[in-house]
Amino acid sequence: MQGTNTYVVGQGGKRLLIDTGEGKPEWIASIKSVLKDENITIDKAILTHWHHDHIQGVPDLLKHSPDTKVYKNDPHDDWLEISDGQKFETEGATLRAFYCPGHTTDHMALVLEEEDAMFTADNVLGQGTAVFEDLAAYMKSLDSMSKQFKGRAYPGHGPVIEDGPAKILEYIKHRKQREKQVLDVLAQEKEDGWTSMDIVKVIYKDYPENLWEPAERGVLQILDKLQKEGKVSYNKEKKTWALSGKSSL
Repeated sequence: MQGTNTYVVGQGGKRLLIDTGEGKPEWIASIKSVLKDENITIDKAILTHWHHDHIQGVPDLLKHSPDTKVYKNDPHDDWLEISDGQKFETEGATLRAFYCPGHTTDHMALVLEEEDAMFTADNVLGQGTAVFEDLAAYMKSLDSMSKQFKGRAYPGHGPVIEDGPAKILEYIKHRKQREKQVLDVLAQEKEDGWTSMDIVKVIYKDYPENLWEPAERGVLQILDKLQKEGKVSYNKEKKTWALSGKSSL
């Protein structure tokens, strides 16, 4: 994904910064160059979530710009809190924080009101699909995000997405297809029952085997969601999954 995206937002002398990269020297060197060339300062740094590739540049930023205030949902150190709906205003730009857990429990997107656009962080990427900690929360967040804006999506990784809501709807469709695939596999008879890896080997049979282990993590998240919905059951002794009576199949 060619690293983590950082966005400098606004048109005046004081700007907003979204995310701070992985803490690599190239990142702070790039930021210093932009600040010098544009004759601007960073008034506030807004962190979308706790993952290291988004927050590790904070120490380098504060070393260069000690007056910059750092904001994050569920903050630590001297960082400041972000609440759902909170607005960050600077000349030429207004950002509205939108709480959307899924990728992480603290995940925040930011709506750029002047463009009717959204900084989607890692819930929606410029390429490929996103990983998530909680599939049910993630699906709910995607649905909510799709209704918050009509323009571009500026992702945490990868290129800008011209039609953000359409991409989010693609994500929702993809996740629902994966869920249906899991249910379809469980609907088939198997003498010893279906382990999570058995399911992976059916759904991902055309993928390289080195991808099966990470794919299993995604399948387990789907199974966990389906279990909470009463659609599947788990046999702890056999470590197998099966459809339950409440399944739609």
